[in-house]
Amino acid sequence: MNSELEQIPGFLFFDHIAVAVRPGELENHVAAYKTMGFTELHREEILGRDQVREVLLRVGDGPNLLQLIEPLNDASPVTKQIEKNGGRGGFVHMALRVKNIQKAYDYLKQNGFKLVEDAPRPGSRGTTVFFVHPKTTENAAFGFLIEVVEEGTPHA
Repeated sequence: MNSELEQIPGFLFFDHIAVAVRPGELENHVAAYKTMGFTELHREEILGRDQVREVLLRVGDGPNLLQLIEPLNDASPVTKQIEKNGGRGGFVHMALRVKNIQKAYDYLKQNGFKLVEDAPRPGSRGTTVFFVHPKTTENAAFGFLIEVVEEGTPHA
């Protein structure tokens, strides 16, 4: 890898696309994606600020994942996302994988990106994450949430 690439955030590939499902519909969605040939890799309830149940499904043999997230209660930000979407599930965020989460965080912050967290934080499956706000920069509002993910050691 050349030194120029090491100076930028270091995005490696799309880690996952997150899709919200309405409460009580997670298993139906998992079954439908499995019928399409997706492979279930991980399940976890994520408490704290997220308050979701997630299922990660792999697309083919590659590194790209689909994250289905179901809100656990009305306090979940995903509940608010579903409400904004007229009561339907759908796209929540796009996640990009990096090797060094702190370097990516510092680089984006120094370059005027609006970051949701004050620092990278623990994510699911042993990862470390942070989110980039939909109003991404002063000059370019992407209009959707971006998650930045550093792979970790999966929880036992």
